[in-house]
Amino acid sequence: MSADKLYILDTNVLLHDPNCLYEFKEQDVAIPMTVLEELDNIKDRKQSVAQEARHVIRAIDNILSVATPSQILKGVPILVPGTEDATRLGKLSIFPDHELTTRQGFLPDNKNNDNHIINCALHLQGSDPHREIILVTKDINMRLKALGAGLQKVEDYRKDQLVSDLDLLPSGHHHIDGNFWEKVEKVKSFQEGPNTYHKVSPDLLPETYPCQYVYDDSKDFAARVVSVNHEETILMDLGHQKLMQQECWGISPINIFQAFAMQSIQDPDIDLCLLNGAAGSGKTLIALACALEMVIEDGRYNKIIVTRSTPPVAEDIGFLPGTEEEKMTPWLSSIHDNLEAMHEGDERPQSSVKYAIEKANIQFKSLNFIRGRSIQNAIVLIDEAQNLTPQQLKTILTRCGKDSKMICLGNLAQIDSNYLTPLTSGLTYVVERFKDFEGASTIHLEGIFRSRLAEYAEEHL
Repeated sequence: MSADKLYILDTNVLLHDPNCLYEFKEQDVAIPMTVLEELDNIKDRKQSVAQEARHVIRAIDNILSVATPSQILKGVPILVPGTEDATRLGKLSIFPDHELTTRQGFLPDNKNNDNHIINCALHLQGSDPHREIILVTKDINMRLKALGAGLQKVEDYRKDQLVSDLDLLPSGHHHIDGNFWEKVEKVKSFQEGPNTYHKVSPDLLPETYPCQYVYDDSKDFAARVVSVNHEETILMDLGHQKLMQQECWGISPINIFQAFAMQSIQDPDIDLCLLNGAAGSGKTLIALACALEMVIEDGRYNKIIVTRSTPPVAEDIGFLPGTEEEKMTPWLSSIHDNLEAMHEGDERPQSSVKYAIEKANIQFKSLNFIRGRSIQNAIVLIDEAQNLTPQQLKTILTRCGKDSKMICLGNLAQIDSNYLTPLTSGLTYVVERFKDFEGASTIHLEGIFRSRLAEYAEEHL
């Protein structure tokens, strides 16, 4: 018996979430032959997306490897990974769309792969009118073409989209109007080591979560939420003035949001710091200054590892001369720019930059070579994290070994990937997923300090 719905998957959906084959529950899934050809072309590239292509191909092979050609055309039951249970999932089939010929109602066959995939969906819609045929693609223009060609149902893949609006994304900080302490009727304070904690009623901060920063208008109160339950909320008192007096590697915060970022990066109880904000808000500068301070001055870590995705020319990295670090230099110039900015007042700035890189053991690593590693006793800066998929960020974060800290830097307004939007970016996904984790903090940096031109461009373009 056929399922009520048949989902036709585009290549970008499979690359965006290699596990998507198991996400359509009891409904059937079909993959056009054109999609398999696209995956085959991608799997041998030197881009990070090649890993996802190979993952998808293995997943398809695990389902179809023991089936006969006729069974593959009709559909093979999708087994739940690690079990023999296929009762809750539908069937997977491969459709030979290359055999379709151009006819009335079909898009022209001009070697355009999108047209081939749309024609596949149109053919199935016409030949199987008793069930709903749905094309799933993350390509907006392809969705418009499919609807214009007469396809009844076209959808985006949103399984990993945890928020429907970026305004709902946690900012990591909460402003309280007026004076916070004037609103508190009952408080229990206690000391642990150098820190002061306050137990207050959860009604004062009804929607708070662990590691959220709170501050008021008094320019005196600032705290971080330590834990939340139905009986009490525990705050760690930070003090507005004390936060603003922080200094790392000669850099001090300009506003309270940068101060929150510096505090969270330096706090040994926080393993993951997520810094997002507009270009020029100080993400890289703050993260790098804190990292240098903790490695060189405090000796808390042995090295700094810097990595990032390399769109859109990652395949060129193999043709650049030199070591891995030297090959990554063109994509990590922002790190050098910030190092130069921190030492511009020195008598010999270039020597100071070279000293910082060598003394802090700063290593530039390609995303492709992060996989399989266990990173110990290091600070890992993940630059341009908005261009990573949820799967890629998971790969990096799971590399975090003993005594290591991860710092993700990103600006959701500057996504370069063809497969991502601000709502489906790995950075958005991780911010929402780690919202309730006591070892992770999120800070949305506000304000642009690069230049008045940069500020005007960010606001008006």
